[in-house]
Amino acid sequence: MNPEIISVKEFIAILNETLTFAYPLVVVEGEVSGFKVNQGKWVFFDLKDDEATLGCFLPLYQLKVPLEDGMKVRVSGTPKLTKWGKFSFTARRVELAGEGELRRAFEILKTKLAGEGLFAPQRKRPLPPFPAVIGLVTSAQSAAYQDFTKILAARWGGVTVKVADVQVQGVPAPDQIVLALDYFNQLPVPIDVVVLIRGGGSLEDLQAFNTESVARAVAASRTPIVVGVGHEVDTSLADLAADVRAATPTDAARLVVPDRSEVLRSITHHQLSIESCLKRRIAALQQRLERHVNLAEKFLAWPRERVERLVGVLERDFSYCRTNLLRQAAQVGQLAKRLQVRQRSHWQHTAGQLDALTRVLGGFDPSANLRRGYAIVRRDERVVRSVRQVPAGSGVVIQLADGSLESKVQKTAPGSLRGQKSEA
Repeated sequence: MNPEIISVKEFIAILNETLTFAYPLVVVEGEVSGFKVNQGKWVFFDLKDDEATLGCFLPLYQLKVPLEDGMKVRVSGTPKLTKWGKFSFTARRVELAGEGELRRAFEILKTKLAGEGLFAPQRKRPLPPFPAVIGLVTSAQSAAYQDFTKILAARWGGVTVKVADVQVQGVPAPDQIVLALDYFNQLPVPIDVVVLIRGGGSLEDLQAFNTESVARAVAASRTPIVVGVGHEVDTSLADLAADVRAATPTDAARLVVPDRSEVLRSITHHQLSIESCLKRRIAALQQRLERHVNLAEKFLAWPRERVERLVGVLERDFSYCRTNLLRQAAQVGQLAKRLQVRQRSHWQHTAGQLDALTRVLGGFDPSANLRRGYAIVRRDERVVRSVRQVPAGSGVVIQLADGSLESKVQKTAPGSLRGQKSEA
């Protein structure tokens, strides 16, 4: 019987079908060697032990843990023969093998994220003092959930707790935690605080909280977040990225809500302090008011006494002045009588003198002289007292007792009135 002749391509396809059927999923443990990332998309490395080497390949997005040469890992995948005739192991998942490797990967990722500032203290936000709504990310079947809700009710009560039930261990855990955090941050009505908790376990059990995806999701939370993972000595990358790190899930409950009894004691203390302060203040104000009232009474009493003294003085002065005024009025009356007598005698004497003066002044009256035949000559409304004031040809006005004459001087002749004539 002659064997069937097939092509190389067909032979490789038959082998790959056989491998896939015989080994649909294989987990191989070994040490990483020749690790590299090609074109930012593909991861290549060798998995080796003391006697053999196996080439591995997987897409970069499927790599969930930091890798470097020398690390011991477990690779889950499928064996495959490439079209170039080389045997390859197509990985689906890479897990760190052993606590030492987990710690090594932890330090690598911690250094990377710290360099990006994800753990910086200035990024930390304070928690609300009295939260009304809490988003809780944990396994609803875990002891951590029971402890948290018990302490929460005992300390405060009346808080609404929205629970996102997720796996906190195993391969699906990181993706579920990230989705839960994103859900709480996308709620149309924001909650007050997010809490991510898990009970104790080995470093491998807590690996989900040391993944890059979970650490970044915690750091990116819009709502203040508290992380309490493991025991007090356990510190995960999620703890470092959180706003507040709780040592345990129970401690997370203590940090998120206050103690009702402590708040009541604080309120009572402040109430007593305020009452005491108000009493001291009221007492001080009363003393100050009494002091001002006493001073006011003294000031009011002093003017009253002084006014009474002034009234007495004024009454005495008024009586004295009244007596003096009456006496002076009598003297004035007597003086007035004497003045009337003198005034009457004085007016009689003055009347006689006035008659004599009238007669004398009558002699100086120009109209009287005019009636006796005298005249007043004026030139330009000025009285002419000399012929030198009137040149020949000047016009003059001659005032007589019963009227006036306008004349023109033809000739002047200076000289005495006696024997002199003038032509006008």
